[in-house]
Amino acid sequence: MKCIFLALGILLFAPGAAAMAADLTVAVNNTSGRPVAFAVVTWTPAGGAVIPAAEKGRAFVMAQKNVQFAPYVLAVPAGATVAFPNMDRVNHHVYSFSPAQPFQFPLYGKGKSRTMKFDHPGSVALGCNIHDSMSAYIRVVDTPYYATTGADGRVTLSVPEGAGSLAVWHPNQEAPERQTAKNMTVGKANAVQTFSIKVRQVAPTAGQY
Repeated sequence: MKCIFLALGILLFAPGAAAMAADLTVAVNNTSGRPVAFAVVTWTPAGGAVIPAAEKGRAFVMAQKNVQFAPYVLAVPAGATVAFPNMDRVNHHVYSFSPAQPFQFPLYGKGKSRTMKFDHPGSVALGCNIHDSMSAYIRVVDTPYYATTGADGRVTLSVPEGAGSLAVWHPNQEAPERQTAKNMTVGKANAVQTFSIKVRQVAPTAGQY
C-alpha cells in the first residue's frame, strides 16, 4: 500500500477553514475484484484547496529506461516541473499531443535530460517518436491531496475533515474522462472507500522495439 503523508504544515488548504486531518484509505479494484495499479486517487475539499509551493517544487521524474517510460503513470500537482532523463543507450524523441500540454523533445541521448512545467490540470499521454511501444501518462491534478495506487491497488491520503469529492482516474478506465468520482464527508475515522472500475488493461507490456 502506497501512503502519502503530507507534512503537517501543508495539510489544511481549504480557504478560510481550519479542519483536522484524517486518514482516508481507498482501495481500487477491477470488476473481477483484482487490485488496480496506476490509478490516481484525488480528494478535493468542497471549499477548494491551495497547492503549496513546496508541493509544486518537489522532484518529479518521468524516466526513459529499458525502452520504457518509468513510471507508467505519474501524478503531479498543477504548476509542477517534471524531468525526463534518458537512461537508455538509445536516443528518444518524447512527445505529447494531449490538449492539456502538447510538447515535444527532439532526439536526445543517454545521460541527458529535459524538463517541462505542467500548469493545466488534465491528462497528458506520452509517446516516443522512435519507439512506438513506449507509452505513459502524466496526470496533472488541481489538489494537494493525491496518490497513485501500487500493486495492491490501495492508497491512504491524509486529508482535512469535511465534505469533498473523491475521484479515481486511470488511463484505461472505461468511464467518461477515464474517471469515477463520488461526493462524501470525511470524519475523524473513516471506512475504507472501495472503487470497482472497468479497465481495458492494468499495466503495459514491457517496452520492445
